[in-house]
Amino acid sequence: MGQLNYHHLRYFREVAIEGHMGRAAARLNVSQSALSIQIRQLEARLGHDLFDRVGRSLVLTEAGRIALDHAYRIFTAGDDLLATLRQSSTTSPPLRVGALSTLSRNFQLQFLRPLLATAECNVVLKSGNTKTLLADLETLALDVVLTTEMPQSGSTSAFAAQKLSEQPVGIHGRPERLNYGSLTSLLSNEPLILPTESVIRAGFENLIAQLDIRPRIAANVDDMAMVRLLAREGAGLAITPAVVLADEIASGTVKTAPFDLEIMEPFFAVTLPRKFPHPALRDLVQARLPDAPEKSYSGS
Repeated sequence: MGQLNYHHLRYFREVAIEGHMGRAAARLNVSQSALSIQIRQLEARLGHDLFDRVGRSLVLTEAGRIALDHAYRIFTAGDDLLATLRQSSTTSPPLRVGALSTLSRNFQLQFLRPLLATAECNVVLKSGNTKTLLADLETLALDVVLTTEMPQSGSTSAFAAQKLSEQPVGIHGRPERLNYGSLTSLLSNEPLILPTESVIRAGFENLIAQLDIRPRIAANVDDMAMVRLLAREGAGLAITPAVVLADEIASGTVKTAPFDLEIMEPFFAVTLPRKFPHPALRDLVQARLPDAPEKSYSGS
């Protein structure tokens, strides 16, 4: 089947609405014979009759009802496209958010909560590594990337990275695992749950080098939801910001060791300058950190 002629489809929609060839022709300001030819050409293209004649009226066949349903969706999508590019749309497209796989789910929820509390648009979430997510951002497959890592140099794109927050990294676990008088003793004797390649991991490696210890790593995890589960179940002590285990800490299931690791984990919202940015994105970023200046990091 060749490509569909949308001019024919528009004429068909008008005939279906009027139920009469003459009235539709008058509304479209074309001759009835010309309109009839257009409808026959569309039926030939689709391979089905679209109307049955009942008295002086035209009634949609089953194929006609299906075609009309698609016609409405096609022309609505076209209207939405025009409204979006004219920035006059009253509805918002989905906000497509990429998040680093090691990023706290609680933090993601905090970021999206203002949008989730409204019915203005829905959210599409994708997790992955920074390289993959930034590639999707470049191809417009994502509107924003939430990450703890700055965009690396070497890209041809000038990413804009705004720091949303910065949180101290601590040691969290079941209370019975935290009965030590010093940081060195705690890290030397208890199994640890660590994220894989991340700002936290780099900071922790520097810390244990300074303390000259070899800790026992119970799990290397690239998903903060799993870090949370393992710490809650007592598999080890989680090296992470408190936001990851906020519910468990609040309930007393997990406690935080009284030692300062002097490790901070930043949270960034990375975007690309666009002529047509998502209308909800700016408000979300400002809601997280209203006074934070935006910094642009060029890949060149």
